[in-house]
Parts: sequence; structure tokens; C-alpha cells
Amino acid sequence: MAPAPTPPEEIKHHGLITLSLMLATIMQVLDTTIANVALPSMRADLGASSDTINWVLTSYIVASAIVTPLSGWMSERYGRKEIFVASVAGFIVTSMLCGIAWSLDTMVFFRMAQGVFGAAIVPLSQTFLLDINPREKHGSAMAMWGAGIMVGPIIGPTLGGFLTENFNWRWVFYINVPLGLVALAGCAAYLPNMARRIRRFDFFGFAALGIGVGALQLMLDRGGEVDWFNAAEIWIELSIALCGFWVFVIWIMGVEHPFLDPRMFLDRNFSTGLVFIFVVGIVLLASLALLPPMLSGIFGYPVMTTGMVMAPRGVGTMVTMMLAGKLVRVIDPRKLVVTGLLLTSLSLYIMTGFGPQMDATLVIVSGLVQGFGLGLVFVPLSTVAFATIAPQFRGDATALFSLVRNIGSSIGISIVTLLLTRNTQINHAELAQNISQLDPNFSGLINGSLAGAYKLISLQYGEGAFWTVVNNLVNQQAAMIAYVDDFKALMWITLAAVPLVFLLRRADSVEAAGAAHLD
Repeated sequence: MAPAPTPPEEIKHHGLITLSLMLATIMQVLDTTIANVALPSMRADLGASSDTINWVLTSYIVASAIVTPLSGWMSERYGRKEIFVASVAGFIVTSMLCGIAWSLDTMVFFRMAQGVFGAAIVPLSQTFLLDINPREKHGSAMAMWGAGIMVGPIIGPTLGGFLTENFNWRWVFYINVPLGLVALAGCAAYLPNMARRIRRFDFFGFAALGIGVGALQLMLDRGGEVDWFNAAEIWIELSIALCGFWVFVIWIMGVEHPFLDPRMFLDRNFSTGLVFIFVVGIVLLASLALLPPMLSGIFGYPVMTTGMVMAPRGVGTMVTMMLAGKLVRVIDPRKLVVTGLLLTSLSLYIMTGFGPQMDATLVIVSGLVQGFGLGLVFVPLSTVAFATIAPQFRGDATALFSLVRNIGSSIGISIVTLLLTRNTQINHAELAQNISQLDPNFSGLINGSLAGAYKLISLQYGEGAFWTVVNNLVNQQAAMIAYVDDFKALMWITLAAVPLVFLLRRADSVEAAGAAHLD
């Protein structure tokens, strides 16, 4: 027999509940990026190739994406507390199994299971924080939740690099155990019981959406490895994704009990919020995906130095999130969102000034400004997006919010990686051509500014070594130009989202609508 739901006014231990939810959220979000830097060590131990080792990441991402929309229905049918506690417990167990994996096949299977259990943690933690706090405290609650969501991916690569260098790649997964056990104890002891709602399971709708999401994530993850649309695999995955989404939309519009109720999309703030969180996902993880290889490949920074240089981004995000949680009560959230988008665009503009001879100052300053901007966007956006949505849709809405953010991240990473690869090749060809046109016999290089280097390198290592150095310099410059082009593209994407702010309803309208829902 299901336990009786706890009335909101009788919920106690708000601080311990919030702490437990945040520990679980950070644990899950960390795993989206923490394993990336450990892949070379895993490949050696598990006997995998450079291509097959990427399935360690792909299996987790695809499994999590498919199961995320299911979290709303499961929490209503079997109990939100029960599903959340089971998810945290399953995530701990599968993390341990990933740590003891003895082959690539077992690692991929355990990572897939880890993605299944972790899928519900983020959306349900957001739902809990919205439910246990009164409307006037939703801003502060979303600030706490957002801090874990935004900071987790930032510190993930640094923490993963530290654990891999000083211990073993297996500790990338073992680190989840102590965090998870504390979160599990707190959630089991203090999470309130929420009302259940018997709802028919729309298997066909879930299958169509799952196929569409799974195929899309697989395409985005595999595209760079197989040269995108030059490979038949990508066309097949794109076709399956489009068919899955098309069938899903047609199905939910006509069935009596759809998997996701289309009426939730009639809420203008929620629908606009989905677009915004898609853009946030693109900018946050796409810029994070670009910086580590740029700092290590062009500037020669080791893993720990890269993490230290990028740390101000996380500091800026946390500071403005805590501030925005209070400001959202007295300032129109739309103004905060616009300010955040403009600050994010400014940071990306600063990043277009990066060059191979600069020090770390610009990286730190741009990261701090971008952290300020993303923090100002995320908190008011999360608050306004759920302010007017009907309570019965909240579970599905938070799941969809997380799914769209993750898809935005995947698409953003795929776009900037594709542009980086293509533009580097184009820039290299153009730079080499310009050099050969201006100096056909390369006499200017040999007898001019690089004469000393030419003689020294040629005498010690042979003439071929000198031209290898020149080619590496051209590669470095070509890559730097490609990185700058990516930052410009992200800047324009961010600016393009600014007009969407006018689709959000004013704060006073949100409160009035919220009161109407409560009545």
C-alpha cells in the first residue's frame, strides 16, 4: 500500500532535503564529463581501440536520453520518493561496477545501466525543489539546483584528470560512491512522500520518442568519427530520428492518454523556456568542449593547469546564481535573462580575441564573465518556465526540460567540433598557399626571420625537421583561427536568442497566473 503523501506545510528539514538532492544531482551531472579525460587510460586497460573506446561515453548518453522522458510517468505511478531513491541507489551500484569493469563489453553495459538509473535524478530533483518550496522561494531553490547543473560539467574534466593522474581511472567512477551514499541516506530519511497519480502508460508514444531521441544522440555522437553525412550510418540514424519524432508528434495529438500531454506546450513561458534552455545547453557545453583541447594543444597547459584556468567560470556561475535567486523576487526575470545573454555574448566576443601568444588572463576574464552571464540566465529562466505550468504536468515538464538541455549540449558540441575540424583544414590550406605564393622558394624563411632556426635545426636534426616545425606552426595558427570562428558562431547563436525574451510573460502576469492555478 502506498504511503500517504506529506502536505507541503508539514514538510520539515528543508536544508537537509536540499543538500541531499544537490549531492545526488552533482554526482549524476559530473559523470557527463568526468570520464572524458580518462578514456586514454581506459583504452589501454580494457584493450579497446581509439574508435571503440568512445562507446563508453556514447552508451551512457544514449541510455540516459531515452529514459529521461520516462521519469515523469514513473514518479507519478510508483512514487516520486521511491523512484528517486531507487535511481540514486542504482547509480551507486552501477558506478562501482564501472570501476571494476574488466573488458570493453562489460564497461559499455555497465555505463548503459548507469545512464538508465541516472536519467531520473536531475528532473526529479528539480521537481522536488519546486514542490517543497513556496512560490516566492522558487528563485532561491532554482539557484541551488542550477549551481549543481552548471558547475558539475565545469569541474568534471579537472576532477577526472586529477583522479586519473594521481590514482587510477577507476576512481573516476568510485568517487560517486561516497557522494552517493550520503545523498542516499539523506533522501531515504527526509524526502517527503508525494501524491501518486494512476496514469496509463502510452508504450507506443514512449517507444516513438525513445527511438527518435536515441537515434539523434547516436548520430550526434558518432558523426565526427565517421565524417558525418559522407557516411551511410549518419543518414540512416537521421532518418530514424526524424521518423521517430514525426510519429511521436502525430500520435500524442490524437491519442486519449498520451505519453506527454501536448497541453503543457500551450504554456507560453514553458515552451519559450525550452528554446532558451536549448541555447544554454549549446553555449555551456560547447564552449567547455572547445577550451580544454585548445589550452592543451595550442598553449601546452597540463590537465590541472587547464582546470585552474577554467575554474573562474564556475565561480562566476555560482556567485550570480545565488544573487539571481534573490534578485528574481524584485526584478523582472526577463531583464535578468537579457542581461545574462548579453554578458554571455560579451564573453564569447572576448574569446574571439584569443591568440597563440597570449597568457591566461583573457581565458580567466572571459570565463568569469561567461559564468556571470549563464548564472543570470539559468535561474530566472528555470523559475519563470515553471511558474505557470499546471502542477499535474510538472513531472513531465522537468524531464523534458532536462532532455532538451542535454540535446542542445549534444548538438552544440557536434556543431563546434565539425566546424573546428573543417575550418582547421581550410585554414591550413589557405595559410600554406599564401606562404608559397609570397615566397615560392621559401628563401624568405630560410634567409630571413627564421634563418637562425633553419641553420640550427637543419644542422642538428636535418632539413626535414625544420619543415616539420614550420608545418606545426601553420597547424597551430590554423587551429587558433578555427577556434576563434567557433567562438564567433556561439556568440551569434546567443545574441539570436535575445528577442525570444519578449515571448516570456511579465513577472506580475506569472504571479497572477500562478495564483489562478492554485485556485
